[in-house]
Amino acid sequence: MDLSVSMSYVDDEKFVLTNRSGNNLLVDMYKEDEKKHLSPMELLLSALTSCAAVEIVSMIKKRRRDFKDLKASSIGYRVEKPPRYFKSIEIKYFIYSSDLTIEEAERFISLSLDKYCSVGATIRKDTIVKHDFEIIRD
Repeated sequence: MDLSVSMSYVDDEKFVLTNRSGNNLLVDMYKEDEKKHLSPMELLLSALTSCAAVEIVSMIKKRRRDFKDLKASSIGYRVEKPPRYFKSIEIKYFIYSSDLTIEEAERFISLSLDKYCSVGATIRKDTIVKHDFEIIRD
């Protein structure tokens, strides 16, 4: 499946992106204290985190484990000189489940990030992607 987006200029550091369905997303590269939208690199970090999350949820449900929620926090560490790509990424998932085992969570997250997530497969081969998780039982 081919994907496409169109982009339109808003100002020197802000653009609007539109997908085939007509959904819009504003992107800005403003300074931290002026930011109103995600930057392209924040979008990439978000894409990796959420792409893997879809697969994690799918695997939990296919195993017929209790699933209540999934949250995550991600940090991307960039090199200093342009192009300022990610040298490493750390993602921590918070899985809300009463019966998911530690071994299952580790396997599902590893498979999601290393094998099934197309965003992960697109990131530079020298970018180190680490993950951690916490299972929250309620």
